[in-house]
Amino acid sequence: MKHTLSVLVENKPGALMRISSMFARRGYNIESLAVGPTERHDVSRITLRVDCEQHPLDQIEKQMHKLVNVLRVNELVPDEAVERELALLKVAAPASRRGELITLAQAFDAKVADVGPDAIVFEVVGHPEEIDSFEELVRPHGLKELVRTGRIGLGRASSPKTNHRPQHILR
Repeated sequence: MKHTLSVLVENKPGALMRISSMFARRGYNIESLAVGPTERHDVSRITLRVDCEQHPLDQIEKQMHKLVNVLRVNELVPDEAVERELALLKVAAPASRRGELITLAQAFDAKVADVGPDAIVFEVVGHPEEIDSFEELVRPHGLKELVRTGRIGLGRASSPKTNHRPQHILR
């Protein structure tokens, strides 16, 4: 089963390495990883996606809480979280096919980020499954390059669990 974890860490060198090493020691592959700043300059958020059963996940969460620099670990439950990903796709686009590709991109709210003589770079933001679908549809046209950020997410603002009061970081 796939799980998305949101980990708040002190913005200090080595925090990401300690977390990724812990997953490697336990033999779990991190499918997706995104790291970035939060609303606080001294705190970063690591969002990672892992495929494991619930019991090993519970053990992983307990181990992460013991790591230096880890402030909080939350699993993002699909119905209670907003999750997105960004992708850039460079697609072969001879003049005769550009209209078709741009129409396809519009259906996915993708933007044209760059146009060259024989290719277009599309920027698409959405749920990871939507990006998978867009990739699948442009691949037959000649997918030259692809890069994805990895999944990021936050608990929903409309979720009863997040509306009762804000959670505070304990350190």
